[in-house]
Amino acid sequence: MTILLKESAQRVQNLLTEMGYARQVVELPDSARTAQEAADAIGCGVAQIAKSIIFRLRNSDKPLLVVASGVNRVNEKLLSGLLNDKLLKADADYVRERTGFVIGGVAPIGHLQEIVTLIDEDLFRFDTVWAAAGHPKAVFELKPDELAAMTGGQVTRIC
Repeated sequence: MTILLKESAQRVQNLLTEMGYARQVVELPDSARTAQEAADAIGCGVAQIAKSIIFRLRNSDKPLLVVASGVNRVNEKLLSGLLNDKLLKADADYVRERTGFVIGGVAPIGHLQEIVTLIDEDLFRFDTVWAAAGHPKAVFELKPDELAAMTGGQVTRIC
């Protein structure tokens, strides 16, 4: 039986397969737009949710993806110092235009353009974490090492 995914979730599934990861995108019956909603639907701890947050870098106007543990709040001042650029909030149009995904469904991979990625070191406390898969109801499970490898992201303290 073939499982039909939403188009954006299927794009993430196809990319996972192309990259050689045996990970399966699943669509949840309810929204996983927030870390708490995702954890409740999956049955894991909120800290195991790898939430994707897009910022806008002031100097370059390029997007920055921060993949944070669901319990952590991004310290924008800390990351601004690390990147030597001010982090600005990205509105829904900017996020969709740069990633191809809606807020609440931004996957760590499969963006419309290359995106600098920072990964919360706290995610590495877990054997597996759950990330958005291109749609507010779609997620996939993966190991933190896989997250770092597939995104090329820099693992760092984010809060």
